[in-house]
Amino acid sequence: MQMTDSQRIEASREKVWEALNDADVLKASIPGCEELIKHSDTELEAKVKLKVGPVKATFGGKVTLNDLDPPNGYKIEGEGSGGVAGFARGGATVRLEEDGPDATILHYDVDAKVGGKLAQLGARLIDSTSKRLAGEFFAAFAQQVAPSPQTEAASSNEVDQTLGDASQDPSAGEEKKGWLGGLFGGKKKQQTDEDKLENAAE
Repeated sequence: MQMTDSQRIEASREKVWEALNDADVLKASIPGCEELIKHSDTELEAKVKLKVGPVKATFGGKVTLNDLDPPNGYKIEGEGSGGVAGFARGGATVRLEEDGPDATILHYDVDAKVGGKLAQLGARLIDSTSKRLAGEFFAAFAQQVAPSPQTEAASSNEVDQTLGDASQDPSAGEEKKGWLGGLFGGKKKQQTDEDKLENAAE
């Protein structure tokens, strides 16, 4: 599977380059990423849970950064195994182009291969899923580097709403706590009754 595309990011090229080398930013951007450990400036270890068609699998593998050319770009390569689901390997060449002082166009060329049960799903499904995942990654990455005004406003409104609710009704938190306590307390009571029935049956 091969794919070429680009993403405009409202941030300087230096800021985008730093984010491309930040493990926390990459983890937040990779779809289904559960763990990303940075062993060195060029070697990382990832654990990713994915669903491709009817196949679900958790892939564990290594990610390597090659051909580093700061702040112009690099090549990212990865290989992972998903057990009986098969394996996946591939890479992406990333190139950063300045688009004014505060914007960057991120160009990427992706080349990926899969084997095992995944390969039996058909090239069309693999291609469409790979393109979707790549698109989600770079869109999420752009959002991490330069959050949109709408997102920042929404986050601010959520905080204001929470503070407003607490100030207007101090007992709101207690009511929620009591509701949750009743919910879990009910479950606990139900489990206790079931245990009594099991003991009686014995």
